[in-house]
Amino acid sequence: MAKIEYEIMEHIGVLSENESGWQKELNLVSWNQRAPKFDLRDWSKDHEKMGKGITLSNEELTNLKNILNEM
Repeated sequence: MAKIEYEIMEHIGVLSENESGWQKELNLVSWNQRAPKFDLRDWSKDHEKMGKGITLSNEELTNLKNILNEM
């Protein structure tokens, strides 16, 4: 399996933390040296390990914000 390169460009916030210390975070992340996207996933404290998550473009994040505001 190919190694995935990532760089957290901006830490935006923590949504929750579980008992093992992993945190569900919203960050701006560059994956494989591409343009950064908004990223929502679980991270270990040292950001060396990650869980499954989703990435969103600026437009997708704006659309999600609008949907949540209408709830």
